[in-house]
Amino acid sequence: MSESQPADPAPQAIAGSESEAEEQVHGGPTAPAEGARTAKKKKSKRKKAAAAVADGKEASEAAKPATKAADASKQPVASGELSKMTPEQADHALRSMEVQQLLSGLSLNPRNQKDMASYKFWQTQPVPRLDESASSAQPLPDGPIKPVIPEKVPREPAPLPDSYEWVELDLTNTDEIKEVYQLLTFHYVEDDNAMFRFNYSQAFLEWALKSPDWKKSWHIGVRAKGPSRVLVASIFGIPTKLRVRDSVIDVVEINFLCIHKKLRSKRLTPVLIKEITRRCHLTGIYQAIYTAGVILPTPVGSCRYFHRSLNWLKLYQVGFSPLPPHSTEKRMIQRNRLPEETSLAGWRPVKPSDVDAVHDLLSRYLKRMQLAQEFTRDEIEHWFFNKHSSPDDQVVWAFVVEEEGRIIDFASFYSLESSVLGDAAKLYDKIKAAYLFYYASETAFTDGGNGLKDRLQAVIGDLLIEGKKAGFDVFNALTLQDNPYFLEELKFGAGDGYLHYYLYNWRTSPISGGTNSRNMPDESRRGGIGMVLL
Repeated sequence: MSESQPADPAPQAIAGSESEAEEQVHGGPTAPAEGARTAKKKKSKRKKAAAAVADGKEASEAAKPATKAADASKQPVASGELSKMTPEQADHALRSMEVQQLLSGLSLNPRNQKDMASYKFWQTQPVPRLDESASSAQPLPDGPIKPVIPEKVPREPAPLPDSYEWVELDLTNTDEIKEVYQLLTFHYVEDDNAMFRFNYSQAFLEWALKSPDWKKSWHIGVRAKGPSRVLVASIFGIPTKLRVRDSVIDVVEINFLCIHKKLRSKRLTPVLIKEITRRCHLTGIYQAIYTAGVILPTPVGSCRYFHRSLNWLKLYQVGFSPLPPHSTEKRMIQRNRLPEETSLAGWRPVKPSDVDAVHDLLSRYLKRMQLAQEFTRDEIEHWFFNKHSSPDDQVVWAFVVEEEGRIIDFASFYSLESSVLGDAAKLYDKIKAAYLFYYASETAFTDGGNGLKDRLQAVIGDLLIEGKKAGFDVFNALTLQDNPYFLEELKFGAGDGYLHYYLYNWRTSPISGGTNSRNMPDESRRGGIGMVLL
């Protein structure tokens, strides 16, 4: 529900293992690069290395956690006080410290750090306060924050300024889809340096916003009155069944809150949020899930973006990827080279007859996560099975491994291009980005899951090859699900973007986003957030 929705439309910091800056980013030992120097020499040149990686963004982000980690030793949890607490109090203290570290900058850019007083609108909404965990003596139970009385829900929308009017957007109308596409293209997310911008295709919007049981009344727009009736703002919701730990709730998944740049000072964001909330309440839906690249009150969990170069030279030429110090273009191309063909026996694209098997496998796999979607069969068919005959309109790619007539692995990614802006557009006008979607493996249920790490590295490794064969330039992933098992091993580099997950009118303890105190993938913290929002 933020005008600056998902982070990192085209993150610029993809550190190769040969980069000295990556040592700071990864916060741990890495394989020595060719021509590695002594520790003393490395220390003297860190500034140069950091400057080469997206103007030092990653290095500056990685430097903060070290200080915060040291400060953590002053917390009650680190000073021996856990032994004096009951198990419930100890668990609450650990969770509270996690939230306070998050909010004090552990995984945030300083410009996103604000106190609760800065969020006047959110103080009126049923969301946890930023300081709630620290101020509560005991953990609060999971559940709704504020009961909704259906009879008190307004039947009419709040008035807009005289020049504007509410509309329902008809995504079965090609002209209206085109208007939404144009609004998002020119007024949605750009990276901080205005070098890249998400480019949502009409096929993508239909796929993202017309999932099973979608409601036209949740596709909301604001138009200027007059002959032009130009679309100046939007907010969309789709129905989703969500499991938060042991609770299964019907929610609305909010996306594409976008306001025309010239109207950003009109404070339309709260008005749009209130209107979609009102419409959801009228249908008996009182909770929501949404993501943002900035901190609002209060994240249930946060994930970091990672990126795997598939066409490193192109990414370098448009300013997306740096050339690490003391490396060469040839060496980086070789480092990111992938095999020509997949390796797993039985690997193939999904076909219609796989729907039930994929539904069963993915449903069982996601039950291992603390925050996950409960998919219906129709949703499996919609989200993972390509319906377009034209390759240009294909949005999702999905594959399975079949063994003796049984589906034992499943993996998928979706496509979202970014337009290249500025001088770099003279070379290439777009970056084709693949985003890791959902996956599952029977190995999770075999031998206590001991072979899952190796199996996922093989499955996602083959998925990278499919992305390369399909012409993608970069493969993006977050630290959610079981991703910490393979991100670094498959040469994903840490990005400078974060995605924060939020629940509206539902309280629960913080859920892990898969990273440690240095914001790097942590296998021990996987299995928290298991839901991918577009």
